[in-house]
Amino acid sequence: MGFTLAVIGRPNVGKSTLFNRLVGKRLAIVDDQPGVTRDRREGDARLSDLRFRVIDTAGLEEAFDESMEGRMRRQTEMALEEADVAVLLIDARAGVMPLDAHFAKFLRKHSTPVILVANKCEGAAGQPGLMEAYSLGLGDPIPLSAEHGEGMLDLYQALLPYEEKAEADQQAAAFEDRKSDDKQTGDEIELEEGEEAVLEDDDPEKPIQLAIVGRPNVGKSTLVNRLVGEDRLLTGPEAGLTRDSIALEWEWRGRQIKLVDTAGLRRRGRITDKVEKLSSADTRRAIRFAQVVALVLDANDMLEKQDLTIARQVIDEGRALVIVANKWDIINDKGEALQKLSDRIQTSLPQVKGIPVVTISALKGRNLSRMLEAVLTVYGTWNRRIPTSRLNEWLAELTEAHPPPLAHGRRIKLRYMTQAKTRPPTFAVFASVPEDLPDSYTRYMVNRLREDFDMPGIPLRVMMRKRKNPFAPKS
Repeated sequence: MGFTLAVIGRPNVGKSTLFNRLVGKRLAIVDDQPGVTRDRREGDARLSDLRFRVIDTAGLEEAFDESMEGRMRRQTEMALEEADVAVLLIDARAGVMPLDAHFAKFLRKHSTPVILVANKCEGAAGQPGLMEAYSLGLGDPIPLSAEHGEGMLDLYQALLPYEEKAEADQQAAAFEDRKSDDKQTGDEIELEEGEEAVLEDDDPEKPIQLAIVGRPNVGKSTLVNRLVGEDRLLTGPEAGLTRDSIALEWEWRGRQIKLVDTAGLRRRGRITDKVEKLSSADTRRAIRFAQVVALVLDANDMLEKQDLTIARQVIDEGRALVIVANKWDIINDKGEALQKLSDRIQTSLPQVKGIPVVTISALKGRNLSRMLEAVLTVYGTWNRRIPTSRLNEWLAELTEAHPPPLAHGRRIKLRYMTQAKTRPPTFAVFASVPEDLPDSYTRYMVNRLREDFDMPGIPLRVMMRKRKNPFAPKS
């Protein structure tokens, strides 16, 4: 990326809409309610042939204390320090407000160059506000409609000098958006008996997608801040501070990791606010595109019903799961608490045995290395591939020790087995009458696979397939 652009302005002027327009994806939550964005969000942006990093910020508030607004302002100021150029966005339909003038004065004293943009200029309603924008003393305002994409050419012309300067100062590092490579589902795999699937190996150059999820106020953002070593995300005693899923590129022991901090998930029946509904949908999307999910629990109230709902969703999506018990430093009887947690996992999540559990204190930075070691271990298991020859030896031993049941007076035969995909490990078994094989036998096979091939704590899938009749006419 050549340069970094920070989008700054008071609440509800359209910063997140412009951010989404520049990155070409609906990453930031957008709503008419002011103050939806609280953390600063980063994305890879493109505008014609320009490639740059863009930072969406919380609305600037005139607050300098330890209130939520004050902490949000500090996050915005940190983004401004990182940026090569800033866009001050105003709402042309509302005109220049006192808060716009206040922050224009602040930006004029700052070393970061500023481009003034009057948003919502579609139609004639924004013209008076566009004229008022000259009074801010930041040069000619650019008329724009982030929602409709109008005026982007003018913005391109204003940003072009910063791209040229960045190319002159340093070699642009060409980073492409990395998309999750495990979009396949087991149902999409078509194999013939005797055929082996082409399994994709783990690429150590690609970052591990690690999503941090949990109920509100369990310490997810505090954990991410402690891992990356800076106050990158807004934290505080208020529940529900995080609203967007914020992705951060990071490295630990030479391995690239993309940390995704998410909004807290409450029971759907308790969600009435529109923005919280959008935040919950964003979190569920982050789970779908993650590779490993760290479910953060409050050690004072572990694995309540909503925690179990989140865990089951992670397992159903086929993601590797690590359970992280936070705030462990304030637990008195740690042995009893750990035993209760272990019993609850065994009782409530029997479909995935051996889920790793790590106790930490995000606030004090305790046991974070153990958590990350567990993440790398379960990620390796999630990528496990087993040779077809070994699987068929195992299948023969299994059916000899515990034969499949009878169907219509004849024994069901399991003829061939191969691994269809990794992430999670998925196996195709060719049977004489697969539709008659009971689910209990499939569960038995899954449990034995987990034990015999040492694959604890991850979802495993076994798909029954019917061999094609070689004498049937070909279509």
